[in-house]
Amino acid sequence: MNRAEKAALQLQAVAVLRMLKRPRTYEELAGATGLPAGDLNRYVNGHVLPGPNRAREIVNGVGRDALADELRSRITRDAEGYVDNSAIVFDQSFLDLVAPVAAESFGFETPDVVLTAATDGITLGAAMASFFDARLAYAKKSKETAVEEFIESRQRLASGIELTYYLPASAIGGGETVLIVDDLIRSGETQELLLDIALQADADVTGVFALIAVGEEGLDRAREITDAPVGALEQME
Repeated sequence: MNRAEKAALQLQAVAVLRMLKRPRTYEELAGATGLPAGDLNRYVNGHVLPGPNRAREIVNGVGRDALADELRSRITRDAEGYVDNSAIVFDQSFLDLVAPVAAESFGFETPDVVLTAATDGITLGAAMASFFDARLAYAKKSKETAVEEFIESRQRLASGIELTYYLPASAIGGGETVLIVDDLIRSGETQELLLDIALQADADVTGVFALIAVGEEGLDRAREITDAPVGALEQME
């Protein structure tokens, strides 16, 4: 880990702790993290940064559990099982905390491009791209008028509806690495289309990540296509 990476990890740990501190006293935060209240006070107030090992522990351990709890508290489901995650995808500061936790938890390699689907995946994609200093690309269900060449992926769903996504051919270069992200994975159909787009571009997939997985079907479907890490911050039945 070079100096810049170490500093970034330390600052990410502080950001996670500040999020956790908002509804808690330092004693409560100490109980939640297992860290001394005095140390937490110094971290949160910017007097000192946690060491690299402690920072990684905060981001990868405490941070993942805390963000999953926060995410769970913001999700609502209706009587038919539809998930409303608008309180998450509209909160860019929360998504900016998710990115380093996801990277540490699932071991995603740094990609050249973060690929997602318009529109709900864009805010998460932007957070992940910013964290990795990568380009953001998003596939759409319609073609851009001024773009001449597209990568196109389509499939007929079980309902009989045909789903098609288009990505400008210049968005991903052959041999580049791609991380696929989305806000929600259920059946895995969207992720399969995004994986197909990456493969058509002759890119190497470094991982598939979703904020929320409903069941195992979508995650398993992605794992059948790629050997790269596949995971979600929160899994729901």
